[in-house]
Amino acid sequence: MTRRNLSLASDCRGTAAIEFAIAGPVVVLLLMGIFQLGILGLAHAGIAQGVESGARYATIYPRPSDSQISAKILAHDYGMAASGITAPTFAHGTTNGSAYVDITMGYTLTLDFGFYRTPGVHLTYTRRAYQV
Repeated sequence: MTRRNLSLASDCRGTAAIEFAIAGPVVVLLLMGIFQLGILGLAHAGIAQGVESGARYATIYPRPSDSQISAKILAHDYGMAASGITAPTFAHGTTNGSAYVDITMGYTLTLDFGFYRTPGVHLTYTRRAYQV
């Protein structure tokens, strides 16, 4: 009987399956997290691109209205779902005799990890454009 126990103790078949059963879910969760962070980064880049294009448009002469700037920003989706976009807001002011407009836009994104959906992650981006 002891001889049989020794042969079973030295048998290594199936260890790879056991190691994969332990490490596999961890690796899959890591990959899902990396993909979701990539989606979050893409959404941030999209919102930044939209606000930046609106800020560039706000600096032209004659000075465009807020609705024209908003239309320019929302003319493209920049890879974002229209349902998550918060309309741009504008705050006008002057500093050192120069007029400016602060353009702020938001985007709400839900991250999906397969078995868990996060509550909405809200991204905002603000850009100041000095007007002529």
